[in-house]
Amino acid sequence: MLVGKNVNLRVVEKEDLPLLQEWWNDPGWAGEYNTLIAQESKTEIEKDYGKLSSEKAWFLITKKDGTRIGYMGMGLVGPYWEIGYVLIPSERGKGYCTEAVQIVVDYLFMSKDIIRIQATTHVENVASQKILEKAGFQREGVIRKGLFAWGNWADLYLYSILREEWKEPKILTKTTSKSKHK
Repeated sequence: MLVGKNVNLRVVEKEDLPLLQEWWNDPGWAGEYNTLIAQESKTEIEKDYGKLSSEKAWFLITKKDGTRIGYMGMGLVGPYWEIGYVLIPSERGKGYCTEAVQIVVDYLFMSKDIIRIQATTHVENVASQKILEKAGFQREGVIRKGLFAWGNWADLYLYSILREEWKEPKILTKTTSKSKHK
């Protein structure tokens, strides 16, 4: 588990898959700036879960009381890592996602020999842009028509943070080895 001040990130366990299926199959969950996540069956989600590796990870964002409030996905794309995140609508705007992004940046730079982490966001998604900027990411440019969302092509902003811009952990100070595996 990656421990923050207000939220923790924990690896998605098999027993979490029904919740992810519920979230991902809810057209309103990802919000107006994200693509409709494909309607996936339990079997499809379990198959994707089985493909997780040292180059692709899923985390749940949880409050300190264990309440599951969001999802953080990340994967190796060429020589760098790309992250994505979504919080449940009722928990947005409270700083939880900013902290979760800072935790994952610390984690990736502390555990992987990488020089870059990147993320994209819809050009109209100001909240997501603020999250990335507060976590030290810089806007690099526009990916024209980079996302098909809600029946339309949309432009994306590309953000990144380089190892030399990060320098040291901002939040992550410890990890725990607690696991739900039995």
